[in-house]
Amino acid sequence: MSEPLYKVVEVSPVTEESLERVLNERAGQGYGFESIHFVMREGSHRPAMAYLFFTRGGDEEPEPPAPAEA
Repeated sequence: MSEPLYKVVEVSPVTEESLERVLNERAGQGYGFESIHFVMREGSHRPAMAYLFFTRGGDEEPEPPAPAEA
């Protein structure tokens, strides 16, 4: 098996719905969820944006480009 392929997705605004949408889209494309990193604003408890990290096997065909994230 070759090296894994990585996918990083930026999500903003960070809502339950936006995170679920990205997770479900990438899982449907064969990616496995690795981690999530939140970017915080000073003085706010709500994240300004999130980065979701995914991987999948490197010997698979690359998926067509996804539409720009909102």
